[in-house]
Amino acid sequence: MPRISPKKASDYPWYLRLMYWHQQRTRGQTILPTQVWGRSPLLLRRFLRMFGAFERKSSPLDPVLRALITVRVSQINHCAFCIDFNAMRVLEQGGAKEKLDGLSDPLGSADLRETEKAALLYAERITRSDQEVDDVQFDDLKRYFSADEIVELTGLIAFQNMSSKFNAALDLPAQGFCEWEGG
Repeated sequence: MPRISPKKASDYPWYLRLMYWHQQRTRGQTILPTQVWGRSPLLLRRFLRMFGAFERKSSPLDPVLRALITVRVSQINHCAFCIDFNAMRVLEQGGAKEKLDGLSDPLGSADLRETEKAALLYAERITRSDQEVDDVQFDDLKRYFSADEIVELTGLIAFQNMSSKFNAALDLPAQGFCEWEGG
């Protein structure tokens, strides 16, 4: 049970009720974090704009890589909802289940590309407060990504940390979007 429950549907502004109706039609259910964020419509609108910026078609980062990063950050932050939702996104983007299985040990995974491994290790360093990114790791990252891509990657990792920490703190549960068992 979440620590903060959604409001009654009639208590949300009309445009959020419309969004929740659309979620129900496309996903078969309303996405709980958007309902909780919806308690502050301004924050939800800003949150969704930032999410949309990272998910734009013109992003310099591969969609599967973006989704893998969000799953790994969510694993570290113990966000059941985010793991479930983002694992579904990995599979929807054409990523293989085996890539998901390799997330907890990127270096040991034969299913992850070297670029994915470098980005995942970078995400781990940023996410874990007791670690920091060193010059060796950053130089390795620069072998695979341009400066613009690294800025985008860093922003995505920071955004997913905010999102997964928000959901984990409020104990927002998985909603069964993905049947992957590794979450």
